[in-house]
Amino acid sequence: MIIYNVTLNVDNDVHTEWLEWMKHTHIPDVMATGMFLDSRICRVLAEDEGGITYAVQYTCADMATYERYRDQHAPRLQAETQKRYGGKFAAFRTLLEVMHTS
Repeated sequence: MIIYNVTLNVDNDVHTEWLEWMKHTHIPDVMATGMFLDSRICRVLAEDEGGITYAVQYTCADMATYERYRDQHAPRLQAETQKRYGGKFAAFRTLLEVMHTS
């Protein structure tokens, strides 16, 4: 299993609207690609004067599935986020391989 983790720091002045948009629009659009098994939004519990930090995680079955998402869907979905909230957030992406669960 692969976890696609997107960590975002969102400006205070838009974070409430951004969070609602993520829950009701963006994440459903990502999940509609059929590439991911589940998703979650986590708030990073740290003091940050520059905004509020979230980790948005999507789980997929394998690396090939993630790569199909990256190539076929990510550019469009990332462009929508940039168009709506450009300049109001910073993001970086990490891939995690699940090695053990219990």
